[in-house]
Amino acid sequence: MSRSSKKGPYVDPKLLKKVAKLKAGDKTIIKTWARNSEISPEMVGRTLGIHNGKIFVEVIIKEEMVGHRLGEFSPTRKFTKHGGKMQRELEVAQQTAEAQKAAAAKPAAKK
Repeated sequence: MSRSSKKGPYVDPKLLKKVAKLKAGDKTIIKTWARNSEISPEMVGRTLGIHNGKIFVEVIIKEEMVGHRLGEFSPTRKFTKHGGKMQRELEVAQQTAEAQKAAAAKPAAKK
């Protein structure tokens, strides 16, 4: 459920102060833990370091991001890949195919 339109969007007051202090062309990264804050139009063009629980993920705010939450752009979980025996076989087959293409391309380049 979204926040009441009567209340307006939630933006962390500390974060707004930090954004307001910066000058127009300043490239300083603003670190924040406020993942639940919405992106406001004042943040467009700024670089924010959004904490994901381990590190600060640097995000350049664009105009299309206004209205979204900061946490949407800093994933907290790292997806490695789906595993298993079949997946490993597919990867090996793909690597050998790439190696064959590279080997075929080398003699053609020498001619």
